[in-house]
Amino acid sequence: MYRLKYGEGVEAVHEAMPQAASEALTFALGAACHDPLGATQPYGEEDDVMRMIVTEQAFAVLLIGHTLKTITVLQINYLG
Repeated sequence: MYRLKYGEGVEAVHEAMPQAASEALTFALGAACHDPLGATQPYGEEDDVMRMIVTEQAFAVLLIGHTLKTITVLQINYLG
């Protein structure tokens, strides 16, 4: 299982989202911690490092650290 980390200021964006949108993103991030490549989509070029999660109301850009088993949330956009 991968450990989830937030980039500076990103956690505040997640916490400020409406509850339903925040919960959907939280569940998607949890799934990514169990299967980072299966639960995410490529961000830009197809690789195993820069990935994204897309929900109905938000998307997040992730940096996957396979060696240390970390997922860093670099950016969250609320599409609301």
